[in-house]
Amino acid sequence: MKIPENLKYTKDHEWLRVEGNEAFIGVTEYAQGELGDIVFIEVETVGETLEKEETFGTIEAVKTVSDMFMPVAGEVLEFNEELEATPELINQDPYGKGWIVKIKMTNNNQVAELLDAAAYKMLIGA
Repeated sequence: MKIPENLKYTKDHEWLRVEGNEAFIGVTEYAQGELGDIVFIEVETVGETLEKEETFGTIEAVKTVSDMFMPVAGEVLEFNEELEATPELINQDPYGKGWIVKIKMTNNNQVAELLDAAAYKMLIGA
């Protein structure tokens, strides 16, 4: 299982890739594996500023629906439109083409509170 070193992780299995004051958010390979085949992504928070751990959308698999939570506070700038037609990108490439939202962080200090790759591996027992 891939757990990229350059990302930060949450206990809820979201990842965060920081690029300046902006960041991309997705779900980890572990999460998509547990969920199974992803069939639908719903994000209705574009343009909203959300606090850390607030729900920014839902991810639907064949057998379950799960909320997705903000790893850090920020404004949701963009939803990955490719996921509307091909939500399975999350299964195929969770850290690349399967990103879910892009945000503008409002509190960059919160990044330090997230798990690094080693801590995330311990969390999931990898």
